[in-house]
Amino acid sequence: MERINSKLYLENCYIMQENERLRKKAELLNQENQALLTELKQRLSQTQATHNSNKNSSTNKQGPNSIPDLNLCSTSSNTNASKSTKKK
Repeated sequence: MERINSKLYLENCYIMQENERLRKKAELLNQENQALLTELKQRLSQTQATHNSNKNSSTNKQGPNSIPDLNLCSTSSNTNASKSTKKK
C-alpha cells in the first residue's frame, strides 16, 4: 500500500510540474498575443488615418476598436482553474 502511495505521489508531482510548465508557456503566449494585437491596432489606426487624410473622406468606418480582445474571457477562467488545482 505504501509503495502505491509513493508511486501516486510521484506521478502527482510530475503532473504538477508539467502543469506549471504549461501555465508559464501559456502566459508567454498570452503576452506575445497582446503585443501583436496592440501592434495590429496601431497599424490599422495609422492606415485609417493615412487613408482618411489622402482621400479626405470618412467612408471607411472601421477603426482599431473593431478587433475583439480574445483574452478577456480566457484569463479569468485560467485563474480560477489554476486556483482549484492548487487546492487539491
